Amino acid sequence: MKKYLSIAASIALGTAAIAQPCTTTRFASDVFAGVTTTSAITYGSNVTYNGTTQTLTLDLYQPTGDVAVTRPLIIWAHGGSFVGGASTDADVDSLSHRFARKGYVCASINYRLGTASFDSVGLIPAVVRAVQDLKASIRYFYKDAATANLYKIDTNNIFIGGSSAGSITALHSEYMKKNSEIYTWLTPSQLTTLGGLDGTSGNAGYSIKVKGVIDLCGALARASFFEAGSTPLCSMHGTSDATVPYGHGMVNPGIPIMNVDGSRIIYAQSLLVGVQDNFYTFLGAPHVPYAGPTPKAVAYMDTTVNFVRDFLIGRMNIVCTPLQPANPAFNAGIQNMTVNLFEDVYPNPSSDIVNVLFVNNNAIYTVELFDIAGRIVKSDKTSQPGYTLEKGNLVNGVYFLKVTNAKGEASVRKIIFN
Repeated sequence: MKKYLSIAASIALGTAAIAQPCTTTRFASDVFAGVTTTSAITYGSNVTYNGTTQTLTLDLYQPTGDVAVTRPLIIWAHGGSFVGGASTDADVDSLSHRFARKGYVCASINYRLGTASFDSVGLIPAVVRAVQDLKASIRYFYKDAATANLYKIDTNNIFIGGSSAGSITALHSEYMKKNSEIYTWLTPSQLTTLGGLDGTSGNAGYSIKVKGVIDLCGALARASFFEAGSTPLCSMHGTSDATVPYGHGMVNPGIPIMNVDGSRIIYAQSLLVGVQDNFYTFLGAPHVPYAGPTPKAVAYMDTTVNFVRDFLIGRMNIVCTPLQPANPAFNAGIQNMTVNLFEDVYPNPSSDIVNVLFVNNNAIYTVELFDIAGRIVKSDKTSQPGYTLEKGNLVNGVYFLKVTNAKGEASVRKIIFN
């Protein structure tokens, strides 16, 4: 119970931040009272997993009464494990309304769903189809800007993002650039049959370049796809996400599918390659905690909108005090988490001691324990194959155990003392 009270308090503090004067109010604040929505705009078509042809549509959200002639665009992809969901899902609908009131144009896309089998063999092609469709929607807006210019989009400021499966789609759309990166799961001929990474869902010949990516509870098949020179990223993820892992782990939408690298590992990779990743951790939060009408979900949505807003205006070079700063102390405590140094950590939760076994028995480790504010409350070194972490005079609650080897590689494990 104390954990949830702490989370609620931290959310309240974060969303209570007061904005300071900005170089512009548009994009930084809600400057439009209304949002005009146009549903079922066709942006392409392609063949589904079962051989039928699907018309691909999107819903467009525009600030009511807007007269600007160039406007930034956010394209959102919904969740649903690649077998369900729609452009009208409540979380992407809410995000679209919230950002349209700030002066953005938002598009929430439908993409091809379904799979021949609910496992990695069936779902990996489903991810590729979703990626192809998202890229077709990006090209659609480039095409419009170059021709009819109905939507007055500033193609220098196009962003993509999504929630859960939609975030997985956005991440792979931008960071899985090489065919070889998917050959672990698909043969070259299978990828060719699908239409390649760019696909044939429409608007061929136009750009797919974006200014930034918004990752809400998503993951990459390999964090190494995110490399030097990659497009900057904004990530938000809960530490207790049991569907898409916060760190390295199994995607499990009810059935274990495959191991992936969640937002925490992507953040660690961003530090290694020197590319911006504005990373926010929802401590103790489950999958998509901002979805739903409950007061707690609404508070999470407020935090999400404020943190993403800060990323977007930064990418557009708008100077403004952040509404929702990241939790830098906690982020600093999880840098360089690119390997698993733990063989086992038990019992966890514990009332007194936690036994830690290391993968490599012949190494020197630095052991640090962080509280949820990112402060180091215990620190030690050991060259033994195991380590006993004592609760001592620590209060009950959530902690994070960081172990670092001589190479600077590190792993983190959540510890609960009760």
